[in-house]
Amino acid sequence: MVNLNEKVAIVTGGAKGIGQAITRELAKHGVKVVVNYNSSVGSAEKLIAELKEAGSEVYAVQADVSNLEQSRKLVEETINHFGRLDILINNAGITRDKTFKKLSEEDWRTVIDVNLNSVYNTSSAALPHLLESDAGRIINISSIIGQFGGFGQTNYAAAKAGLIGYTKSLALELAKSSVTVNAICPGYIETEMVKEIPEDIREKLISKVPQRRLGQPEEIARGIIYLCQDGDYITGQQLNINGGIYM
Repeated sequence: MVNLNEKVAIVTGGAKGIGQAITRELAKHGVKVVVNYNSSVGSAEKLIAELKEAGSEVYAVQADVSNLEQSRKLVEETINHFGRLDILINNAGITRDKTFKKLSEEDWRTVIDVNLNSVYNTSSAALPHLLESDAGRIINISSIIGQFGGFGQTNYAAAKAGLIGYTKSLALELAKSSVTVNAICPGYIETEMVKEIPEDIREKLISKVPQRRLGQPEEIARGIIYLCQDGDYITGQQLNINGGIYM
């Protein structure tokens, strides 16, 4: 078991939703967390104030991780502030759901850039530092949609499926090092994004889940802790936290 106290993590998209739950859970285990955000400045400031008041060491960095230079800046600021990097959580993501006939090139490229290309940007900047850690971790937040597809989500599904292939391939390359690479594939999780779905459609989604409920962001966060703390011999895997909807 890895002692997470004093380890340093970056959580992209770490101010809201699943990212916020991950940030809180890491901080609870003594991890020093860099909360990355792009436009959610209010949420980031509120979260940082809350965690600092609780005694956690946290730091917010604004960066658009779909941009390579800003991703490098994010890692540089982390090293300058905390002096090391042990854990990279690639959580940043957006949706632009439309049927393919209505999907614009901008809708396609924006989702691919934020959900998939960002992972190259952050990982390439972070890897030299992660290799210096005795327990480096890269954890990519994919999705059940990347496993079985989604109507009106060709862009999102392509990005999240790409994350799974990326995870397996990078895990192979790094298998002889101290760095593990894994993906978590959440099912339908009770976030602001899901709450915006019309109630009748949301109920239909829940009816398809064998456990008959939405997952909670904290359940994804506990999966992160498991991989960080107990995951020395786990690499290239998909941890499916989905209530049994995809097996």
